[in-house]
Amino acid sequence: MPTLLHVLAPAPVGGLESVVRALAGGQVSRGHRVHAALVVEPGIVPALAASLESAGVETHVLELGARAYLAERAAIEGLAQFTGADIVHTHGYRPDVIAASAARAAGVKVVSTVHGFIGGSRRGRLNEWVQRRALRRAEAVIAVSRPLVERLASAGISRDRIHLLPNAWAGSVAPLDRAAARRALGLTEGRTTLGWVGRLSPEKGPDLLLDALATLGDLPLDVSILGGGRDAAALQARTEGWNGPRVRWHGVLADASRYFAAFDVYALTSRTEGTPISLLEAVAGAVPVIATAVGGVPDVTGADGAILVPPDASAIAAGIRSALGDPASGRIRAQAARRRLDSEFSADRWLDRHDAIYQSLLGRSTVTAS
Repeated sequence: MPTLLHVLAPAPVGGLESVVRALAGGQVSRGHRVHAALVVEPGIVPALAASLESAGVETHVLELGARAYLAERAAIEGLAQFTGADIVHTHGYRPDVIAASAARAAGVKVVSTVHGFIGGSRRGRLNEWVQRRALRRAEAVIAVSRPLVERLASAGISRDRIHLLPNAWAGSVAPLDRAAARRALGLTEGRTTLGWVGRLSPEKGPDLLLDALATLGDLPLDVSILGGGRDAAALQARTEGWNGPRVRWHGVLADASRYFAAFDVYALTSRTEGTPISLLEAVAGAVPVIATAVGGVPDVTGADGAILVPPDASAIAAGIRSALGDPASGRIRAQAARRRLDSEFSADRWLDRHDAIYQSLLGRSTVTAS
């Protein structure tokens, strides 16, 4: 079994962090020796560290300044040598650039998972341009959605190094039942509830959700928004004294997947996506979905598993109205999406594919790009 070192700069919560937790924990259960390096600013204790350690992952918290690039490179190179890593697996633009370079200096092969590109500010676009150039040197690049495969190839990454491998549903946290989930969120009995879960930033489209809801004030609807981010205060201010449905802002909740049973409908309103973990969580909970057809979203639900719309507020509003107006059809779609999740997005299949990619790089078997 190869020794693996995952490297990431974790946010407090998020899809990337959930993916790494599921992947590293699953690899431990298969007998791999697995390490994780979490690059954080001084004084930060990442919640992910305890979660990884509880799964048997040997976790190393590297407290480094925001621009301590040389120290970070040296720390990763030393850690790769100390752990005897056969593979360094990077997640996110900073590790894809710095940790990958350090791994090569230590003579270790690099696998990078690209979870998505969000663009955004000029600084963000520059970082992603640097990241795409760095990915050209990785021995293998995992893309979590079909559109990402094409974007990476157009950035000059050799297609024979790109592997299409969507995220999987690991189901590591036991969900609450509907009554318990609604109590935990403080929801009113007998009221229809639409749920939204994610980072409150432009790429996730919370503003599109609010624009859509502003036209749905005639519906007897409550909205629960789980998540935090830089736009939280501005978004909350928009719903003060407005005529749209009542909106509850729950903030960041650990293990958000536990609460999906509370929702009658789940809305995903992203402008861009890889394969969103929150969507997998909603489908696993058999919650009817209305989602923007971006990134890997259509591959998760299929055409018959959700109401799919463009990332446009009027289309989102129409989708929500349709979902609420025909709950029986919503349950049928939810069941179809759940069957697809079980057949196409199982954790065992996902872990098998990772193992095959690692082994091919170490000369122990062969694998072809998908």
